[in-house]
Amino acid sequence: MAYLALYRMFRPTTLNDVVRQEHIVTVLKNQIDTGRIGHAYLFCGPRGTGKTSIAKIFAAAINCDTPVNGSPCGKCERCKALKDPSNLDITEIDAASNNGVDEMRDLREKVQYPPVAGKYKVFIIDEVHMLSPGAFNALLKTLEEPPAHAVFVLATTESQKIPATILSRCMRFDFKLIPQGDLEDRLRFVFDQIGKKYDDEAIAAIARAGAGSVRDMLSVADTCVSYASGKLTYADVTTVLGNTDFSAVASLCNGILQGDTGSAFEKTEAFLAAGKSVGMLLKDVMNFLNACAVAKTCRDGKTILAFPDAMYGEVANVAKATDGHRLLRVMEIFARVETELKYSTSPRILFETAVLKASMPQEDYDIESLISRIAALEKQIAEGNFTVNAGGMSALNNKIVPAKAEPIKQETPPPKAEVKVVKEEFEPIFDAPPDDEQTGGNVYFGGFEPPAPPKVKEVEKPAPAPVKAVKPTVGGGGKATFGGFLRTIRKIARNGVLLTLCMDLDGEYDGDVFALYTTSDTIYRSLTKPEHYALIGQAFAEMGLTDGQFEIRLRGKQSDNFQKMVNEIKGTFEGVPVEIK
Repeated sequence: MAYLALYRMFRPTTLNDVVRQEHIVTVLKNQIDTGRIGHAYLFCGPRGTGKTSIAKIFAAAINCDTPVNGSPCGKCERCKALKDPSNLDITEIDAASNNGVDEMRDLREKVQYPPVAGKYKVFIIDEVHMLSPGAFNALLKTLEEPPAHAVFVLATTESQKIPATILSRCMRFDFKLIPQGDLEDRLRFVFDQIGKKYDDEAIAAIARAGAGSVRDMLSVADTCVSYASGKLTYADVTTVLGNTDFSAVASLCNGILQGDTGSAFEKTEAFLAAGKSVGMLLKDVMNFLNACAVAKTCRDGKTILAFPDAMYGEVANVAKATDGHRLLRVMEIFARVETELKYSTSPRILFETAVLKASMPQEDYDIESLISRIAALEKQIAEGNFTVNAGGMSALNNKIVPAKAEPIKQETPPPKAEVKVVKEEFEPIFDAPPDDEQTGGNVYFGGFEPPAPPKVKEVEKPAPAPVKAVKPTVGGGGKATFGGFLRTIRKIARNGVLLTLCMDLDGEYDGDVFALYTTSDTIYRSLTKPEHYALIGQAFAEMGLTDGQFEIRLRGKQSDNFQKMVNEIKGTFEGVPVEIK
């Protein structure tokens, strides 16, 4: 006997064998038990989820004399007759190759003939969305009012292509993708049946490659069984799938996430020069980035990913070293490339451009990129990883950034001779004259000059103690500055969005009030929200300004103080016209 593929060998023969799809199985079982059989069914859903298998089981069950739990017994005369390939009571039609009007006309003629061995004549039309508009029109009337012995089961993966007139005449069932846990259980059952030994990591990798489809998973498993003569390992599955070395992909993604453009581009060139497909390399990169997202956000990430310990350790290290906003932005860049790759004539250049863009966040003006750069700077500032050079700038990871403020150093001044005024005692030459009654001052007579000024004598004093350097602060009740406000709001808010909004403002004094101006009504409304206004007030409080000493204003509109002044003028000069310009 010829070898049967695993997906054909283990195709379900009863409704209980179907993996998941409980919502559909329950309805069909109840219909078979009660005898309330519809005339038209539409099975929609992704490939490999059991549409055709359930259609065959259902077609045999409604013709069975003694169905068992909604499934054919396989022992009665009708079940045996339906297994004969020459029986025409169950007819399968491939709409992809029989999609014309003539085929549907032929179907309408066959529907009129009663069944030979069973109670119903069942027509299973697979990939029904491939029918032409004329074929749908030819099928329409028959599908609406078929003979009592006819049942139609339509199966499709693209229900949106089916006309609404057909959809409204069918009982619709939507199939869902199979969860990975159920795929793994099914694959273990298959391997146990054929006597194949395996590692749990290999099972998880094959199930993940199936992407929710039982048939896709069993097709990959069939290849893996032929590849590995002994125990099936994770390395065997990786080789069969054609995946790149995991550590090499981890190194490439780490270089991209850390902004090491040179290393990332060199590794990309090495992969492509070795003959690696751009599409497969992109898939490996996206899978690794997705694993990093799971490891960074999920508490039981190791259980979800089901990676070997060494591989999960690499994923966890890369995820821990990167910022969440940075990871999100890189995933967005490569996800966009996956779509553009289908229409590109130069896939290599497209992928290399994405690597450069993702590894150079300083050239990316997306909001997620800007927030990640701000977070990285704040982290470096908190750790104090700055070195000031002669140019007044600071070197950080081979990039030039503004230098961190250093405490003011004050040298001890050299000792100075202190000048002290000392009054010498002397005998007065004359008695002090009386005060002048007119001028109120002293008057000297006889050409006498006033007394000589006191003598000055220098006295040395020990040098003063050195003055300790004190780092100036922003607050202290002094005049606020816009730069000081930005530094304070960054320290307090820890909110990249609020800081980004504040950077678009202008700040200046209006009398004793420090005003923040914006020309955008959206920014004004956002900053005056209670949560943002409270943080701004806290920042000004540290700078020595209380509520009422600062305002957020929108240019182009009159402020409350201005309107108050206008009202006072109108009240003072009643009857006098006041014009505002």
